[in-house]
Amino acid sequence: MLIYILKRILQVIPVFLGATLLIYFMVFAMPGDPIAALFGDKQPPDALLDQIRAEYMLDQPFIIQYLHYLGGIFRLDFGTTFAGREVIDVLADTFPVTLRLAVEAVLMAFVLAIVIGGLSAFFKNTWFDHTMLVVSLIFVAIPVFVIGFFAQYFIGVKLGWASPTVGANNGWLGLILPAITLAFSIYATSMRLTRSSTIETLGQDWVRTAYGKGLPRRRVIPVHVLRNSLIPMITDLGTTFGVLMVGATVTEAIFNIPGVGNTLYLAIIKHEAPTIVSFVTVFVVLYVIINLLIDLLYGLLDPRIRYVS
Repeated sequence: MLIYILKRILQVIPVFLGATLLIYFMVFAMPGDPIAALFGDKQPPDALLDQIRAEYMLDQPFIIQYLHYLGGIFRLDFGTTFAGREVIDVLADTFPVTLRLAVEAVLMAFVLAIVIGGLSAFFKNTWFDHTMLVVSLIFVAIPVFVIGFFAQYFIGVKLGWASPTVGANNGWLGLILPAITLAFSIYATSMRLTRSSTIETLGQDWVRTAYGKGLPRRRVIPVHVLRNSLIPMITDLGTTFGVLMVGATVTEAIFNIPGVGNTLYLAIIKHEAPTIVSFVTVFVVLYVIINLLIDLLYGLLDPRIRYVS
């Protein structure tokens, strides 16, 4: 197990270098001059523009810029934004907000997928099963911004059960409405995976053996059925969590959430290479850690899985 974990940790190094190099190159190759764009139509003297470019090392070749940035990462110096603020401070303000949003959304989707997917499997081919399958297809087809506007209007404005916007109130309770929006946009896939996996597990020999030994249903279902049916859903939700950390931009815009999505979008418009690559770097490390935890969780859910060197 220890050797397996060390190998997975070592895999972070090439992933980290490859992701940061690719993203930095893509930002470097973007057309236009980000420093000149800061001043709009009122351009300052060329000497001032050259001074600012030199300050951010934008006058250096690509590889020099990248190596300078890479060296700063190991000193926990992610550079500064064009507004003069430390990137690490921007991360400290925005990352926890998006992390809370992603955690709430994934937990809600997880509970919905287990409950609805499990019930659909146990009552296969009934009216409940058919209805839930149709509902899941509807949620798959509806874009997240449509779900967000409906939730904002009906739950936030009409019913008044939650604040329609987040703003500074971005604690766990303040993010309930956008979390519900994201949960319904991602739960359908996990629900269908849970249903199909549970149906397959119900037909396995060990389940019939457990019933044949006289074990009660309340013991067989959680221990022998659901436990072995969770692996596909855990994999899907783990991947989804990483996607939400980066891809919640639309939801953050609808609910005015000061999170990673809006900040990253503005940084891309301004061609702020340190901000973009720093955010991507954190996401790469987080994504690898999440997938490592999921791999380790497999062994707990299914004892047949063993980690060998």
